Amino acid sequence: MKHIPFLLIGILFGIIMTKSEVISWFRIQEMFRFESFHMYGVIGTAVALGILIIALIKRKQKLDFKPTPLSIRRHLIAGSIFGLGWALAGACPGPMYTLLGNGYIIFLIIILSALAGTYTYGLVRDKLPH
Repeated sequence: MKHIPFLLIGILFGIIMTKSEVISWFRIQEMFRFESFHMYGVIGTAVALGILIIALIKRKQKLDFKPTPLSIRRHLIAGSIFGLGWALAGACPGPMYTLLGNGYIIFLIIILSALAGTYTYGLVRDKLPH
């Protein structure tokens, strides 16, 4: 019963993702080809909202987010792996679940692969140079 609000938020998120067409492979392709502003507008709005929400949380809860040391190489490698996965799957993590909910069963394989990759990272994390 306590998980019902999260389920409802997830359903609302899926509806918004579907109606805004951000789960469309064609919209993603347009973004990477610099043919349309649509996806950049959505991502920019999400970043702006994220900044505002984190600022509100910090102000209300008095939370202290400690920045990690900046490592350009580490971020470039991680971003490249994320981008390759996005390009191969045709969707980033949020829309993968939305696409599965829209009936694209093939995304179950992609979600399971992403979970396997996350689990594998957890196993080898201590052996990696961070």
